[in-house]
Amino acid sequence: MILGIDPGASGAIAFFDYEKGDLTIFDMPTATIERNGKSKKEVSPAMLAMVCRGIEVRRAVVERVNARPGQGVTSMFAFGRSFGIVEGVLGGLNIPTSYVTPQQWRKAMQVREGKDGSRQRAAELFPKYANQFARVKDDGRAEAALIAYFGALK
Repeated sequence: MILGIDPGASGAIAFFDYEKGDLTIFDMPTATIERNGKSKKEVSPAMLAMVCRGIEVRRAVVERVNARPGQGVTSMFAFGRSFGIVEGVLGGLNIPTSYVTPQQWRKAMQVREGKDGSRQRAAELFPKYANQFARVKDDGRAEAALIAYFGALK
């Protein structure tokens, strides 16, 4: 079982059994909290650990992304916090982890540009699970599945 993770509050996690071809996808477990009078969606460490606990995972592959030009400090800090939560949970569960840049896995998986490129490619590679990638907001699911598939090939 390979665990692919698209970190961030709108990301997802995908468990890929490469021997059976089975795929199980979860939207990133989050909780909405109040901070400075605003509601914020944050990755929940407890819920993420609950989803990952008890599943025999050979290793996890996590997308390693960097700041993008024009991205705000607050959003980058929030993303960095989410990334750190993912790392901490995986470490706490003793799941061996490797990292891959978006450029590496997208090239290896032959993903076309744009968010719809990920959804389309995931549907091609996992036709039995295409309904999991049907909505525009399912790009995180598609990317997690593709990252898990990439991990199974490496």
